[in-house]
Amino acid sequence: MRDNVHNLAFRVAIAPPATAVADNTPMVGNWIDRSGFESLTFGITTGALASGAATFTVLVEDADAADHSDAAAVPDVGLISSVAGVAPEAAAGFTFADHNVTKKIGYIGNKQFARITITPAANASAAPITAVAVLGHANLRPVA
Repeated sequence: MRDNVHNLAFRVAIAPPATAVADNTPMVGNWIDRSGFESLTFGITTGALASGAATFTVLVEDADAADHSDAAAVPDVGLISSVAGVAPEAAAGFTFADHNVTKKIGYIGNKQFARITITPAANASAAPITAVAVLGHANLRPVA
């Protein structure tokens, strides 16, 4: 059987695995260039979240300009939720109780660039979080 994820997708780290923000500083991902790919999914993984009141919201932005000067928040119609009936960015968000979980959000907009930002609120302890972008449905296969 053909391994579609291995041969047809490309992964890009967008936040370092050692990230452990201990305040409310937003974690802004790298811009992902979708050239040559038809789909994009952001994966977010948490470690042990120590702050007892923290919440983490997710924002997806997209842009066409190479300098991202036209960046704007993506409307829900340009995103795929991981939970039926829940707004995409709300479904990708998490709280202090979400230890060692993986969340995802899909991008189906038509802009060339996209990125995510994870913004903590009421966070007073180390919050180890990492994110990855999975580009899929490549125009040229297999993907190297």
